[in-house]
Amino acid sequence: MPSMNSTSLATASATLVLACGLIGCASLPAGSTRDPRDHAERFNRSMYKFNSALDHAILRPVARGYVKVTPRPVRTGVSNFFSNLGYTKTIGNDVFQGQFRDFGSDVGRLVVNTTVGIGGLFDPATRFGLDKHDRDFGQTLGKWGLPTGTYLMLPVLGPSDVRDAFGLIPDRFMSIEGQITDPVIQASLTVTDKVNGRANLLPFDKVVDTAYDPYALVRNIWFQKRDHKVHGDGVPDDKMPDLDDDEAPGTDKSEHEDVPPKSPE
Repeated sequence: MPSMNSTSLATASATLVLACGLIGCASLPAGSTRDPRDHAERFNRSMYKFNSALDHAILRPVARGYVKVTPRPVRTGVSNFFSNLGYTKTIGNDVFQGQFRDFGSDVGRLVVNTTVGIGGLFDPATRFGLDKHDRDFGQTLGKWGLPTGTYLMLPVLGPSDVRDAFGLIPDRFMSIEGQITDPVIQASLTVTDKVNGRANLLPFDKVVDTAYDPYALVRNIWFQKRDHKVHGDGVPDDKMPDLDDDEAPGTDKSEHEDVPPKSPE
């Protein structure tokens, strides 16, 4: 029976082959100019097409079905759970960024929501005045002065850049999910988180689908959000769609999609 590593390698190889097969199809829309932040645009556009096809064929329909059969309070609880599950990443980056007051507050928030909030399903910490923060290692590197590097469209994961793609590695080690070794539990959490996160993005589908150049729109939103995250104060910005899809907001906006009208930071 193949090992987990062998299976993961085979999956990654298949994804790469499919993505490379699309490179010849990628081209810039008529009249558009190359973005100086996107040095691998032809490859990135190919990967965007691959991600979009995968999303439209599987993830979007599953997310719409999930919204139809799951009451909004349950979806909010699921979003709260995954936000709490990944909050150790924010706590670790509080330290790296020297935000020691936020570090104490965020530790308290994690403890309160994990205990009183029943494993993070509820968010009593906010009512207790413990503000939510959103920090990751890519943001930490930005605050240390490291530039973003070129824009990257990662297979399945979606928009990123060199700096933030590198930041995924320490963030994984700082997260609770990264410490789970049982492949069944890990896969179940990953699938549930992905479907729930995609459901929270459904209200933005129409905006992206009707854009003249959806790829450029996603890229611009990505850079706006990352710039805000690096130069902001670590408070989540809920006014723009969270295109990396890693931390779905507790506020559920997907009820608008019960009647069908994005593609997957």
